[in-house]
Amino acid sequence: MSKLQELKDLVVSFEKDFVKFYEKGNKSAGTRVRKNMNELKKKAQEIRKEVQEIKAQAKTPEKGE
Repeated sequence: MSKLQELKDLVVSFEKDFVKFYEKGNKSAGTRVRKNMNELKKKAQEIRKEVQEIKAQAKTPEKGE
């Protein structure tokens, strides 16, 4: 479950900038929110790729079986 915890930690780390942008209208925080969302997208893509690789390995029978 470390991947899940990584995602949770990443989202929690964005909280201050979300509050500053959405509740206080801080435009610089908005730039950081966009940057943070890009990081989240990259992490999600990394996890998707890993899941696909694990699924592919499970489908492929080992040689000699």
